[in-house]
Amino acid sequence: MAEPTPPAAAPPDPVPVERLAFDLPPRFTGPGEEREHLKERLAEALRLFGALGYEEGVAGHVTARDPAYRDCYWVNPFGRAFAELTSGDLLLVDGDGRVLDGGRRVNEAAFAVHAAVHRARPDVVAVVHTPTPHGRALAALGELLAPIGPEACAFYEDHALLDQYTAVAGDPGECRRVALALGPRKALILRNRGLLTVGATVDAAAWWLVSMERAARVQLLARAAGKPVLLDHRSAVATRERFGTDLAAWVSYQPLRRSLASTS
Repeated sequence: MAEPTPPAAAPPDPVPVERLAFDLPPRFTGPGEEREHLKERLAEALRLFGALGYEEGVAGHVTARDPAYRDCYWVNPFGRAFAELTSGDLLLVDGDGRVLDGGRRVNEAAFAVHAAVHRARPDVVAVVHTPTPHGRALAALGELLAPIGPEACAFYEDHALLDQYTAVAGDPGECRRVALALGPRKALILRNRGLLTVGATVDAAAWWLVSMERAARVQLLARAAGKPVLLDHRSAVATRERFGTDLAAWVSYQPLRRSLASTS
């Protein structure tokens, strides 16, 4: 006769779990406090890009609109490695590329693109355009991101392709074309050049660049392996509404920036 099956052990009692909580963008008492925060986050984003290999020679810039002087922008100086930058190294530059604060030169031709985007988008605080390997590979194909996963869907119908090569040597017409191609969206693929992202905070713009680069990598890998299966329009829009806001980008960026701080 078979032995009776012993009763299953009772599961352990649940342990207390902290409430779901995460940091939110800070509030400021005045433009001076906001400026210091903005400069710290800008320098931090540049160091992060340096650690990720998102620079090449003197190429690559991140700009952030000053909270008091709305037609002036903080930017990394020409010829300095991202990894070594601090907030004290940043330059304050007006919309015509003249340095107002800081003792180094700015890459005037590259800054002109950022200035054109800032002028066209008063809602934008930060603009990022720096070389990334998979972003440039996707740009060389002249393709948009396809809706093949949550990361890519954050950009669904919210990024564009400038389907012409622009040398972008400071020519005002070319700079305006970049701003026009971006329109109201969060990101732009510059054919044969790479990625440009914007955000209402430095953290959001930086996250969009990192996330877009990763989505480009996944798309290239999927295409190399076979034919990717695309999400339908309704699913892609729903995913974008959940993951495609600047607040979602800000929250997603925090673990990444903290990981940089822990290894510095």
